[in-house]
Amino acid sequence: MEILLIIRFCCNCTYALLYKPIDRVTRSTLVLHDLLKHTPVDHPDYPLLQDALRISQNFLSSINEDIDPRRTAVTTPKGETRQLVKDGFLVEVSESSRKLRHVFLFTDVLLCAKLKKTSAGKHQQYDCKWYIPLADLVFPSPEESEASPQVHPFPDHELEDMKMKISALKSEIQKEKANKGQSRAIERLKKKMFENEFLLLLNSPTIPFRIHSRNGKSYLFLLSSDYERSEWREAIQKLQKKDLQAFVLSSVELQVLTGSCFKLRTVHNIPVTSNKDDDESPGLYGFLHVIVHSAKGFKQSANLYCTLEVDSFGYFVSKAKTRVFRDTTEPKWDEEFEIELEGSQSLRILCYDKCYDKTKVNKDNNEIVDKIMGKGQIQLDPQAVETKNWHTDVIEMNGIKVEFSMKFTSRDMSLKRTPSKKQTGVFGVKISVVTKRERSKVPYIVRQCVEEVEKRGIEEVGIYRISGVATDIQALKAVFDANNKDILLMLSDMDINAIAGTLKLYFRELPEPLLTDRLYPAFMEGIALSDPAAKENCMMHLLRSLPDPNLITFLFLLEHLKRVAEKEPINKMSLHNLATVFGPTLLRPSEVESKAHLTSAADIWSHDVMAQVQVLLYYLQHPPISFAELKRNTLYFSTDV
Repeated sequence: MEILLIIRFCCNCTYALLYKPIDRVTRSTLVLHDLLKHTPVDHPDYPLLQDALRISQNFLSSINEDIDPRRTAVTTPKGETRQLVKDGFLVEVSESSRKLRHVFLFTDVLLCAKLKKTSAGKHQQYDCKWYIPLADLVFPSPEESEASPQVHPFPDHELEDMKMKISALKSEIQKEKANKGQSRAIERLKKKMFENEFLLLLNSPTIPFRIHSRNGKSYLFLLSSDYERSEWREAIQKLQKKDLQAFVLSSVELQVLTGSCFKLRTVHNIPVTSNKDDDESPGLYGFLHVIVHSAKGFKQSANLYCTLEVDSFGYFVSKAKTRVFRDTTEPKWDEEFEIELEGSQSLRILCYDKCYDKTKVNKDNNEIVDKIMGKGQIQLDPQAVETKNWHTDVIEMNGIKVEFSMKFTSRDMSLKRTPSKKQTGVFGVKISVVTKRERSKVPYIVRQCVEEVEKRGIEEVGIYRISGVATDIQALKAVFDANNKDILLMLSDMDINAIAGTLKLYFRELPEPLLTDRLYPAFMEGIALSDPAAKENCMMHLLRSLPDPNLITFLFLLEHLKRVAEKEPINKMSLHNLATVFGPTLLRPSEVESKAHLTSAADIWSHDVMAQVQVLLYYLQHPPISFAELKRNTLYFSTDV
């Protein structure tokens, strides 16, 4: 009886002293999260609640870190403890094709595995493809890297088509759920969506990550993000600082290690939307405005710049890059970027030291390798960023502190076309008014921006896709609006991405789209026609129906974009990429007209957006279209649409 009382007393003490305090912190964290959810961002208590939540989350994270090692360890037949440090899905280039692998980093070995196909009801297992003891693992320097095996890159337009299919399937699933459709139909749609997401995940990565074994074997992975490559490299190099011994695993040891992977893995599912629970956040759709202010904490002078990455469709994409601040320890960029979000949940900032040594070229992709000085990631909490005010923060990375500000504009807000109250400028003014005032066929701003891009930006990687510095774009906007005499001088000195961004902004801010509100429904119907001859007649007839200034400017831009696409091997901008960038800008209806056409703001690849891209792509893929020829043919066609 006394023993039972002692045991009960010990259990109560354990609960009171160990579990109860942690449970209380867990519950407090949930309460703080709910409080933040219902507290206005401008309330004086909001920042205090944010700090309290961050402290609570950090405490719980530290508890989890202490617990994790005991959960992620495996004992070898020799009685040694081998701990899992990191795991994840990577794309390996094997036999000149892409294979999705699950890679496991243990304290002394890197293991590459593939999930075995098993029949229903059977326990899933991994099949080991290869392993390298960390004592034998080497990262080749750029000069030592070898040319990668020939892997045919997936065409950009096919990747974009996959994104469109995924979004269309997502919309269909949501409709089925709203209409309480059959679970079998929903599962069938989810299966199709997973297949497309899997293909996108497999074929989109392009950044090489090569590792060598001292026995002469070499392995190549392709990653979507430099951040991810750096994470794997740093995790391996940290473990290699310990006194590691080379070894060879026996078949029994390899079997035990591979068998433990299924239980120990921390990443259970391929990072695709179809694997997410219904209650998980769909992410943010719209535009994230980010100002990268400055950085400090560098121990010696370097040529410093930052890049910004956001996640989209399960992988990260580089979206913006600051200028290089040369030979400094305290760079002050103060550069603003507008980043389009497609269901994004995270923002990554990477800080680099620019390398100007042309001998240090990575032979896997023929690019000069810049050194990562630091990197950090923040979650894009809709409650925190969905505000009209700028939110300033500091992100710490390897002793370096980068100060930045951000604010978010939802997609429905960013779609608004606002006519200018002043008719003296060019932005927000009807194109017919501008061309009449200038006595020109194509607005001066369009001609000058196109000329500058073709002069020195046509081979720029990601031209029209990479964001220009927002402050530079606004400066150019002001100069064009004021018709300043220094326009040409300013253009010649300006970053080419800012000039490309100014051209896009001009078309986006037109009070009516270049292809007009009146013809928008007809363009949507025309592109949906299945008969090629009927489609050709309709699409040409619609061009003939445009006002002359709109048509001449559209044909001028069309030929320019075709010339940009001719340099695709260098600038990585295909016709499909350019149609994706410009299609919605040239076709999206004005605010009043768009209400009938807009779908959910959470679906950036809505049916209308897909159709807008397809309309421009149709004309880009069409043989040269002559204004004179179109007008001659007007005699044979009615102009009513």
